[in-house]
Amino acid sequence: MNEPLMNATDAVYGALAECYVTLDGNRYKMMQLHEFESKYEVNLIDVPILGRVTAGKKPGGGSGTWSGTAHYNQSVFRKWLLTYKNTGVLTPFDIQVTNEDKGSKSGKQTITHRGCLIDSMILSKFSAGDEILDEELSGTFDDWDMPQEFDLLDGMQ
Repeated sequence: MNEPLMNATDAVYGALAECYVTLDGNRYKMMQLHEFESKYEVNLIDVPILGRVTAGKKPGGGSGTWSGTAHYNQSVFRKWLLTYKNTGVLTPFDIQVTNEDKGSKSGKQTITHRGCLIDSMILSKFSAGDEILDEELSGTFDDWDMPQEFDLLDGMQ
């Protein structure tokens, strides 16, 4: 019996994405980011069960983290951190990521991360030997949603 296989053309090409950040009412296309990843971790609580040697698991909340690599050529986030340093107010922001490869039958997926914060960031940088300066960014988010989801590929159902 031949099971259906995924067509190679249905893989999503990584560079075909868009990323927008909404910060203090301003929306920025973060084209500087050339790598991004977000994760949501479910907190699992051990549940001891009488008569079993193995504990069960019960979900008890969760937390989100994100990280990325960007070209070092924007001051939007440094200005945001400067405001925090000067006022003590750190305003959360949103990150919206859309993956869409029109050559794939998977369609489009959008994830919106809400309540984002940065946990550390480079303020200034140089390197006489590097041709292009990059910076690592990472942080957390409080909530997320998925207003657009990938289509089911042929053979998945």
